[in-house]
Order: sequence, then C-alpha cells, then structure tokens
Amino acid sequence: MTARAEFIGRIRRETSKTPGLFPATVAERPADPAAAVERVRRQLAERWPQAIRRFQEEFERLAGVFHVVPRMDQVPAVVGRIARERSVRRVICWSAAALGADLGEGLRQEGLDAVPMPDGIVGEPEARRLRELSAAAEIGVTGADLAIAETGTLALISGRGRPRSTSLLPEYHVAVFDRRVLVETVEQAGVVLEAWHAEPARSMSGGAITFITGPSRTADIELTLTRGVHGPREVHAIFIE
Repeated sequence: MTARAEFIGRIRRETSKTPGLFPATVAERPADPAAAVERVRRQLAERWPQAIRRFQEEFERLAGVFHVVPRMDQVPAVVGRIARERSVRRVICWSAAALGADLGEGLRQEGLDAVPMPDGIVGEPEARRLRELSAAAEIGVTGADLAIAETGTLALISGRGRPRSTSLLPEYHVAVFDRRVLVETVEQAGVVLEAWHAEPARSMSGGAITFITGPSRTADIELTLTRGVHGPREVHAIFIE
C-alpha cells in the first residue's frame, strides 16, 4: 500500500466513526432562483416556529448560546448582560443600515464602549483606526443574512458597514436576526445563494460570505481541542420574535 492510500484510508476510518447529521446529496440548480426562494419563504411562513426550534437545538449542540427577545430595542440589554458576566466593555457593531437599527446609543446606555462601523467609504487613516478598534474589541455585534436550522449555521455577507472583522476578531460574537433570514436546510440555503448570485448589484456587493457553525475550534496533532484560537471562543445568537 502506498503512503497516499494509507493516509486516505486513515481519514476514511476516522470520519466513519462520526456519521453526519444527514446524507450528502446533489441538488439541481434552480432555473429561476428568485421563484425558488419565494417557494421556500411560503413554506416557512407556516413552519418557522419548528425551524427556529431546530436551529436552537443544533446551535446549542455546537456550544452556541441562544437568546430570544421580542424587539430589536431589547438587544442592547442582552449584549450588556453578556458583557457584564464576562467583565468586558469594548464593543464594535455593524452599522445601523446593516443591522436595521441603531444599537450604538442603547449599548452605550448599558455602560459599554460601543463603536458602530461607518456605512460609507473612509480614508486610510480612519480605516486603520477602525481595524485597531476591531482588534481590541471584546464583543462584536453583527446581523445575519442566513440562519440554517439543519446545522445551526449563521451566514454573513461582508461589505460596507458590515466588515468580516466584526465577527472574526472579538472574543465574543453576537449575531442578531429574525425569521426573515431563516431557512430549514442546507439545500434551501443553496437556493438562496443562487438568488444572491443572480442579482449581484443588489445582494452580493460584499467581499465574502462567512459561514459560522459554532465557536472557533482548533485541535493540535494530539487532538487537544482549544476554542478561540482562530476566531471567537463564544458565539451568541439573538432571535427577534
């Protein structure tokens, strides 16, 4: 047996010890992505309570922390509680336009040093300052563009007012979303991605899509698991009813 065959064989043996949540299948690309998304939305209009319960189960299975609030204006109180329990206070957040609400003042009323990201293009000195603030922040507050119930995954599009650094650099990531971004399956998420790509000027102006499935996990060669090495060590999701 060659070294390559032996190596691949070991990978197959190890991966077979932990079967996935569902079998992998190939789905057809929708001929009309926008119409396919509308069908998904109609289905979820009745099934969203079951979908959000499934999202919570899978998200918490991955060590995520799930919160529910009735309204957006109650989000700062949840972030404030998270900050106080961890003795931190430096927060960066997506812009008001990206979040759909201005959380800056509410976060400051919670005693936090909150810095919202700007919506427009900034010069290099300001961009450098914002990068430094992002690197020093302890909590990053973002929205979410997709929440996949089947896997407890959050998907975020980067762009103006919504940099990737907000979710990747702080030790604690807090994502805020409502049922409009909820999908049940990875296949449905793929349909939404097709629709985004079909209208790049409207929906895909960001530089990247980040899929977040639980806190950052890293294992060394001895399989010693460590959280927070290559990203947040805690991920919180706040669902707005």
